[in-house]
Amino acid sequence: MTEPPRRTSGFRSWFSANGRLEFALTLVSVTLLTGACAALLLVPRTVGGLQLATDEAEVLGNTEAIDDPRLTPVRRELQPFGPILVREVAAGDSADALLVAHPGHRADLDVLEQELGAAIAQVSAVWGTEWNRAPMLVVAGSPAEFTALTRVAGTAATADVAAVSLTGSYVPGSTPTDQRIVFNPDARRRVGDEGLATLLRHELTHVATRAVTTDGSPLWMLEGFAEYVAQRAQDTTFSQIAPTLTTRLRAGALPTDLVADAEFTGTDAPYAYETAWSACAFVADQYGERTLTTLYKRLATGPQSAAAQDAAFTEVLGVSRAELLDGWRSWLRGHAA
Repeated sequence: MTEPPRRTSGFRSWFSANGRLEFALTLVSVTLLTGACAALLLVPRTVGGLQLATDEAEVLGNTEAIDDPRLTPVRRELQPFGPILVREVAAGDSADALLVAHPGHRADLDVLEQELGAAIAQVSAVWGTEWNRAPMLVVAGSPAEFTALTRVAGTAATADVAAVSLTGSYVPGSTPTDQRIVFNPDARRRVGDEGLATLLRHELTHVATRAVTTDGSPLWMLEGFAEYVAQRAQDTTFSQIAPTLTTRLRAGALPTDLVADAEFTGTDAPYAYETAWSACAFVADQYGERTLTTLYKRLATGPQSAAAQDAAFTEVLGVSRAELLDGWRSWLRGHAA
């Protein structure tokens, strides 16, 4: 019996089709690999939430990389939030001040750069020049970043805080060098350019006095002194500096005592800062700026009991606490009119 002929047409069609398929697959594979290699060359090095690019790639607006070891930890903390701008500003010290922000806050850096020299001079006019006059100024890009940057130093500042001065570890009595001021991203929007300049002077005062200031010292002295230095040479009136205090004074409500630490938080904080400022402004007006600075150094050595403060008033001002309060309240009446 003759064997029926094999059907080769189907086999040959299948083989031919598979040959074409293999060729097509090979071509696609080569194309994809080529594209992948190109993508690896072109994709930004910042892809990924926490991948850091090189310093040179992330520092915008500079023709050369800034080789300053103080910038390394700040870059590490800021770059996860996006590219950064860095400016070096001559500040009258052996080193330059560093101003850091994200591109969206370039205008903030413009104001801070313009005001920095005058602010340092104002602080030095009261405190002297023996302090770190080359600090780092950082403008956070978002409330979340502001909280993260302040938490690094153990202080998680809330959104209502305009700025925070931070200092790294240092030997008491020496000049701190690892110091920075971190500004809230909304600070300039809230207070304007002049308000930002005032805020800069206030925080620079904290930077200047840090070497002699111990945590827990009376806040009326620490904050009042910083606000006094920030306001002293400005063309502003009593009511412009202290609107909340002025309103209460005109209503007949005089302070009964110096501001307690607990009053510097919460909704009544503006009144606390203004009242602390007025107490320091009174001392400077009646006893002189040098005496005010001496009183600051006397009270900034740590927590002070009422008796210890009374002793400082007698020693530095030559008056009792009751006499100081009476004189201050009389001074307030005259300025509230």
